[in-house]
Amino acid sequence: MNEAAFLAYLRHLPLHPGARDLRDDTAVLGDLVVTHDVLVEGVHYLPDDPAEDVAWKLLAVNLSDLAAKGAVPEGVLLGYPLAGDDAWDGAFLAGLEEALGAFACALIGGDTVKAPAGTPRTLSLTAIGRSAHAPARNGAQAGDLLYVTGTIGDGGAGLAVAQSGEGPATLLARYRRPTPRLAEGQALAPGVHAMMDVSDGLLIDAARMAAASGLAVTIDLAAVPLSADYHAVRGTDRAARLAAATAGDDYELLFAAPAGLPLPVAASCVGAFSDGEGLTLHDAGEPLPLPRRLGFEHGAV
Repeated sequence: MNEAAFLAYLRHLPLHPGARDLRDDTAVLGDLVVTHDVLVEGVHYLPDDPAEDVAWKLLAVNLSDLAAKGAVPEGVLLGYPLAGDDAWDGAFLAGLEEALGAFACALIGGDTVKAPAGTPRTLSLTAIGRSAHAPARNGAQAGDLLYVTGTIGDGGAGLAVAQSGEGPATLLARYRRPTPRLAEGQALAPGVHAMMDVSDGLLIDAARMAAASGLAVTIDLAAVPLSADYHAVRGTDRAARLAAATAGDDYELLFAAPAGLPLPVAASCVGAFSDGEGLTLHDAGEPLPLPRRLGFEHGAV
C-alpha cells in the first residue's frame, strides 16, 4: 500500500471538518493551523547527518507547512525516541534549541519513548500556528498562474553532496537546514487562491494541487528557477532541469494566483491552470513526455 492508497482509506474514517478531507498538509481549526511530520532515519535523513541538523530539519519541515498557510508559529510538540546514545541526544537538543530560537517558536510539550538501541530513529513533531487566511491546496482556479518562491533542486543536489562529501556547502545546507518561508507565506496568504510547500518535488506537488482543485496544470520546465550553485554542479541542460523539478526537499512555496495580481514577494511563474485534468509539461514551448517519477511518494515502486 502506497501513501495515496493509505490516505484514500483514511478518508472513509470519521474526519473532522478541519481536516480538509486529508487533501492538504495541515488541519485548520478556526484560526489555528495544525500539522504533523515524521522524519525517519535512512528515509528523510542520512544516518551520519549531524544530530543538530536533524533537529533543525525536523522543525523546519513542519514550519514549512505552516508557512504555506500564512501562519505564525504558536508552538510545537515533540515525539522523541531515547535509544541510549547520550551524545546524539545532547546534540539533537542543542540543534533544536538553536532552531526554535531562529524561528521564534516555542516548545509546548510532547512525549519520549524508549527505543531499541541500534534501530533507525523515528522523530516526530506537531506544529501549531495561527492564521487569519489559510489558503487550501484545492483553491486554484482556471486561468490562475502557478508560482514558486526561491530556487528548485537545491535540496536534492544537497543530498548528493551529503552522500558524496563533495560539492558546495550552500547546497548541503539547503538539504540539511532548509528555511521555512514563513514571512513569504504570511505576505502571500491573503491574496492567493491555493498554496502548499514543495516537499516531494515541484512536478508531483503541482500535480497534487491541480488534482485537488479539479483542474489541469501546465508547467514550463524552462521557467523553473535554478541556483548558480545548482547549475555549477548539475549543469544547465534539460536533464538537469528535470532532475531539479522532481527532486523534492526544497521547502519553497508553490501557489496559484490570478494573472496580474501584484505579488508581495519575489517568485517565479512556472505554469498555469486550466479546465481539465492532469499535468502537461513543456520546455519553452516544446512538448515533453512526463517522467516516470514526478517526485517522491512513500511506498511508490
